[in-house]
Amino acid sequence: MELVKNIFFNTDKLVENTKIKISYTGKLFEENSSDVYLHYGYGLQWDNVSEIKMEKTELGYQAEIELKSSDSLNLCFRNSEDVWDNNNYQNYSFPIEKLEVSLVPKDVTSALDAPRRLKKSYIWSKKIRLAIYKIMHYFPKLISGNYKRKVSDN
Repeated sequence: MELVKNIFFNTDKLVENTKIKISYTGKLFEENSSDVYLHYGYGLQWDNVSEIKMEKTELGYQAEIELKSSDSLNLCFRNSEDVWDNNNYQNYSFPIEKLEVSLVPKDVTSALDAPRRLKKSYIWSKKIRLAIYKIMHYFPKLISGNYKRKVSDN
């Protein structure tokens, strides 16, 4: 991704269908504009154009958006007096990467079912170990007659 000195993202890569935070410290921030709006769209034709008011912070103006599935994200900025920062009429454009299929589980139900099976097998192994311990510990006492029950004082 080409670095732009006045625009920052909270991630290294822009990946489709994810939320990103955009920070802007360009000309409108330097001029201390009261309200700044992020104007953005996708692809060469600026599909799905949207605009969102950015929040002013010490680190610049910030906004959070959901990236749509496209090959690029196009940005420009304006203030409430309709002064634009559009990279000298070229706009700011950033590539969007496709979501890697290997990161998405193929069968979610089987992935969620695995811990339950593990838990059941763990409990059964504990029960079997306890039964074996009791047999080894108390069975010889029963046979020899040295086993006495506790008598309550009622």
